[in-house]
Amino acid sequence: MGLASNKVMDALKGIGLNLYERKLWVALLARGTSTAGELSAIASVPRSRTYDILQSLAEKGFVAAQQSKPLKYVAMAPEESLERAKKKMEEDFKDTQERINDLKSSPVLKELNEIFTKGLKLVAPEEFTGALKGRYSLHQQLTSMFKDADKKINILTTPEGLNELYEHHFDTLKKASDKGVDIKILTSSTEKSADAVKALGGFAEIRNVNDKELPVSGRFAVVDGKELVFSLTDQKTVHATQDLAMWSKSEHAAKEVLEPLFKLAWNNSKAVG
Repeated sequence: MGLASNKVMDALKGIGLNLYERKLWVALLARGTSTAGELSAIASVPRSRTYDILQSLAEKGFVAAQQSKPLKYVAMAPEESLERAKKKMEEDFKDTQERINDLKSSPVLKELNEIFTKGLKLVAPEEFTGALKGRYSLHQQLTSMFKDADKKINILTTPEGLNELYEHHFDTLKKASDKGVDIKILTSSTEKSADAVKALGGFAEIRNVNDKELPVSGRFAVVDGKELVFSLTDQKTVHATQDLAMWSKSEHAAKEVLEPLFKLAWNNSKAVG
C-alpha cells in the first residue's frame, strides 16, 4: 500500500489531481521538504516528468518552491493547500468567464458563426447525432432544445424525470410556453411529484399513462418534430454520471418514430387532477 489510502487518492482525483500529481503531493506531505529527485523515487514517478508536475502543483497552490540549489519543494498543511487551490480555481474560473464574455461580444464570434453556418450546408440534419453521458450533459441538451422550440414540445418521462424537469427546466419551459409553444408532458405516475405537477401544470398539459392499457415507461423529448433526446438507461438504477442518452436531429426518428409513439401513449392517458 502507498503512503495514502485508496480512499484519500480517490478523493484527490475528485478535485482534479491526476495520478502523478496525487502521488507527488502525498510524497511531499510525508517528507515536509524534498528535491524533485527524492520525490521521484519515493512516489515512483518518472524523473523526466517530476519537475513539470511539481511546477503544476505549485501553480495550483499545493506546494511551494524554495529558491535553493538544488531546488527544493516545501509542503504546507493540507487544509491551507486546499484553500489556496480553491482560490486559484475561483480566479481561473473568473478569468475564463471574462474571456468567454469578451469573445461572445467580439468579431471572432461572427466569424465562428459563419464557419458553422457554412458547415451546416454540407451536413444532413440526421447526421447531427451523438451520445450524452451523464445527467448534466442530458439537461444541458434539453435546455438548448427547449430554448429553440417554435411550435411544440412533447415529453415522455418517469416520475423522477418529472421532478427533474421542474428542478432544471421550469424557467426555460415557461419561456417557451410564453412564446406560444405547446407543451405536453406524459408520465407514468404523479404521486411523488405533486409540486412539479402543480408548477408545470400552469402552462403545460400533463397526463398519466394508463399503464394497464399501455405499459410504457422511459424518458424522451421531441421538439418541433425535428429534434429528440432519448434516454437509454433507467435513472433509478444508474448513478447520475452514468446516465446515457442519445440526441439527434433526425426528422425521421422524431416525426415518424417517437411522435407516433407519444401520440399513442397520449391517447391512452388521462388528465392529471
